[in-house]
Amino acid sequence: MTPPPATTAAPNPEPGWLVPGALVLRLMLVAALAVALSGAVAAWLVTRASGQEAMRRVVSQQTDEVEVVARLLASKIEQSQKVLRTVAAGITPGMLESPSSLEWLLQQGLPAVQFFDTMQVARDNGELRLSLRAGQLEKAADLDPTERDALRRTLVDGKPLVSELITGRTGEARVMFTMPLHREDGTVMGVVAGALRLQSQSLLPPSMTLPARDDSQLIVFTRDGTILSHSDPTRVLGQVRDEVGLAPVYTHWQSQAQPVVGRGMTHVQSDHIVSMAGMPLPQWIVARVSQSQALLAPLRGAQREAWWLAVASMLLCMLLAVALMGWMAQPLAQLTFKARQLLKTSTRQLPAAEMHWPQAGGEVGELVRVFQGLVQQGSLQQSRKDTVVGQFQAVLDSATVGIVITRHSMLEVVSHQACVMLGYTAQELQGRPARTLYASDADYAQVGTRVRAEVAAHGAFDGDICFLRKDGTPVWARVQGRGVRPEEVHGGTVWILEDITAAREAQVQQSWGRSHDALTQLYNRAAFDERLGQLMAERSARQRAPAAEEDGSDVQGDGVVLFLDLDHFTVVNDIAGHDAGDDVLRHVARLLASHVRQIGWAARLGGDEFAVVLPGCALARGQAVAEQLRAAVHAWEPSYQGRSFTLGVSIGLVVLDASLQDVPSVLYAADMACYDAKRAGRNRVETRHARDASATSSGLMALGPV
Repeated sequence: MTPPPATTAAPNPEPGWLVPGALVLRLMLVAALAVALSGAVAAWLVTRASGQEAMRRVVSQQTDEVEVVARLLASKIEQSQKVLRTVAAGITPGMLESPSSLEWLLQQGLPAVQFFDTMQVARDNGELRLSLRAGQLEKAADLDPTERDALRRTLVDGKPLVSELITGRTGEARVMFTMPLHREDGTVMGVVAGALRLQSQSLLPPSMTLPARDDSQLIVFTRDGTILSHSDPTRVLGQVRDEVGLAPVYTHWQSQAQPVVGRGMTHVQSDHIVSMAGMPLPQWIVARVSQSQALLAPLRGAQREAWWLAVASMLLCMLLAVALMGWMAQPLAQLTFKARQLLKTSTRQLPAAEMHWPQAGGEVGELVRVFQGLVQQGSLQQSRKDTVVGQFQAVLDSATVGIVITRHSMLEVVSHQACVMLGYTAQELQGRPARTLYASDADYAQVGTRVRAEVAAHGAFDGDICFLRKDGTPVWARVQGRGVRPEEVHGGTVWILEDITAAREAQVQQSWGRSHDALTQLYNRAAFDERLGQLMAERSARQRAPAAEEDGSDVQGDGVVLFLDLDHFTVVNDIAGHDAGDDVLRHVARLLASHVRQIGWAARLGGDEFAVVLPGCALARGQAVAEQLRAAVHAWEPSYQGRSFTLGVSIGLVVLDASLQDVPSVLYAADMACYDAKRAGRNRVETRHARDASATSSGLMALGPV
């Protein structure tokens, strides 16, 4: 089988820009993901750091603010004490004894008196000597208990004092400052006190909390939680425990019983930022409560803009990285394109000289040189292979015997002579399973067992095998097989096939003629005797076996034998001639063979006498078959020379049982049953058991079979 001549194909034009391969695309994806991940991590770190820095600045700024306000209020307290000290310095012991001179001093002599909303002067015995309100003398001063307590403590301790929050009869909250009056010997001769309203300019003016903001409040409150100043005027004199954000911080601070100190501290909560700073002398606390989301809102907006810029930058970097990698991967893509060309076309179709390899350095350049070397080696090997294949093909085409090479049960090479022998073309067989050449899976498995056994014993196979031609006819071949490598018979095997079908058929035809009747193609008398004898011998062996009764092998029956004799056959011979008689015999033979082919076999014993053997058939089944045969013969009305004839058949049936030991006894019993059918009127079936004829059979056996 000569392969088609090689044709030189023009190389495929190489595209100007090649799509990178899967590896490069994956690398591009990894690079893009790396850029995206690094950009996202960097943006997140920057955002987080900026958020932390913004929070730190907000905390620091708010802490500084409350400290400044606390110091400012503390300086106001000190200033108020200094003014009161100036007033106390101008009061002499004699003035305490002269109310008129004391009144003149406070109303006209000391301008500092106008600093306070109210003033009182008392002697060391607690007697109130003078009381002024807004610079006017009060005739009947009625002091608040807190005010009296502050005067009394100053007289006792001899030290200045800032009272707690005082709510008088007028409902105006105020704070009292006291200063002791000393004699020259240092003893306390009295006390002077001045009070300031909370909302006065000298203490906590409303402007201190301006400008008002919804997201932040400046609050001044006492140690016990009473609000002194608030951005919301309605909250003044309320309780800190009702303030959102400040309440938990104040509760925590109060639970620790910490002293009021001057430095600030800040607590960051989920929703609020709370900063507090204390004023030790009046035991007041300044707090700034801010909503963290509102404070950081500008930062959040800036961060969102930064994120959008980061995303845009990342996308630009990703596109740039992918473009650069695609540009750098072009030599590799070109090399991949050339490699695919090598797979699609042989080196004969695409000579190495016509290959245009990419120009590149580094690893890709090394790969290009390796591929060039492989292409050169492939060209040389292809040239050598073409020479060997040509020589091998010449051997296959000129061989007078069939040559087949199989590998792993597949037909790899089939010579021309083998194709002629099997009726196939080379294209129809090459690449097909070896099972294609056999009639059935059972035949293929049986031949495989033979081959393996002989190869294991002799290292080769030599025997006759029947193959199946494409047209379905059998072909016999003398087959010799040997492995390409002795240790790998199934890997590669060379088979030599010699056609012996003609010799085999001649041998089979000679054997067939000895056992069959030439006219009817049924078994002849000798073959009938031989097959029935074998059947009876096998039956006797089964009956003698101990397991025959246990496994129930005879449950279907012992078998039956039918003896058939045509009725009125001589009439056809005498009137229509012997050719018509021969045709009747052939037709009856075909009827018998077609009816019993699946359950038994038929034979011609001689003349118009036939026999049918039904192995393993029960009596009832045998009688039914005999009746079917009788009806089939009787239903046929042959016509010769313009005349129709009516045939019948008398059938004798005998059951194969233990009393029948040989073929002559069986035939005698069947013949007697057929004789009974003829005496009873012909064209009928009669059954006789062997025991019924045993009394007369002994004398007649010497006559031989009928």
